[in-house]
Amino acid sequence: MEKKENILYGDIRELLDDILSQTPCDRLFILADDTTAQLCLPKALQAQQLQRSIPIYIGAGDEHKTLDSLSHVWQKLSDEGASRHSLLVNIGGGMVTDLGGMAASTFKRGIAYINVPTTLLAMVDASVGGKTGINFNGLKNEVGVFSSPRCVIIDTGFLHTLNTHNFYSGYAEMLKHGLISDTRHWADLLSFDTDQPDYALLSSLIRRSVEVKENIVRQDPHEQGLRKALNFGHTVGHAFESLSLQTGHPVLHGYAVAWGMVCELYLSYQAAGFPKDKMWQTLQFIKEHYGSLHFDCTQYNRLYELMTHDKKNTEGNVNFTLLSDIGDIQLNRTADQKAISELLDFYRDFMGE
Repeated sequence: MEKKENILYGDIRELLDDILSQTPCDRLFILADDTTAQLCLPKALQAQQLQRSIPIYIGAGDEHKTLDSLSHVWQKLSDEGASRHSLLVNIGGGMVTDLGGMAASTFKRGIAYINVPTTLLAMVDASVGGKTGINFNGLKNEVGVFSSPRCVIIDTGFLHTLNTHNFYSGYAEMLKHGLISDTRHWADLLSFDTDQPDYALLSSLIRRSVEVKENIVRQDPHEQGLRKALNFGHTVGHAFESLSLQTGHPVLHGYAVAWGMVCELYLSYQAAGFPKDKMWQTLQFIKEHYGSLHFDCTQYNRLYELMTHDKKNTEGNVNFTLLSDIGDIQLNRTADQKAISELLDFYRDFMGE
């Protein structure tokens, strides 16, 4: 069984000073994107141990989660004399922790790294679980490695820097964790006042969400079985995300996942008996808070083709993680192109497209 990830909650300055004082390294690097450098890095740099760090900056947004950005990080590490005894601190959202984790895991065949997620999405999903990667050839997270950080530091104070769209992007992954875990967590998430968040209550919901992911990852670190539960909403969601990138209108990951859950809850209802009342409650929440992705029937074939690249697929089938009820997970459920066209029809009808 995989060792439990070291996830720490608290003030980033105190925790970084404590961790770094116990982690000898010959060179210390910080990776941040342009947005994080302005909004979050000043607070992090108040940690005394970071005064000796060497900064590396990349562009903000998923369009920069590329081989070029990865190469830039490698180049900077090399130019600044990084060795296998160096340490990289990734401070930012999921794009930064994904790309930074991959850079650290591959440079000199692997150097240590620490994740400091600054968005809700990164706190509950991207920075936890040891998945790293970049987008490639127009496909989400097409290239990457499994590699766990030395630790993950979660400072919920950073959430005050989030705009509304980034808040809801992260909240979609929390909602997914509720659906795959238990009715109480799901109900608490649906009833939480997202318009005027109680940050103390949000912090407790975040911890619960992280625990859901941790428990699954610990049982299946390399996604051979149960970990596929975490992909609920992602088969369609990643296709939506890739299509939006290819058409020049990128969307936030969590929004694509929310829209993907609309489709996959419908498929769960049709193919696995998911309760109709719980489906409608969840779908109504998503419709009210996430708007909709516009596409028409001429793009169905392209969306289907994108789904065929999903990493869960086997033997040419498009595989889905479905639910027969909240917390009752059905892995490796296949759907043919006709069924996928029907769920895309449902999406457009329900979301008003």
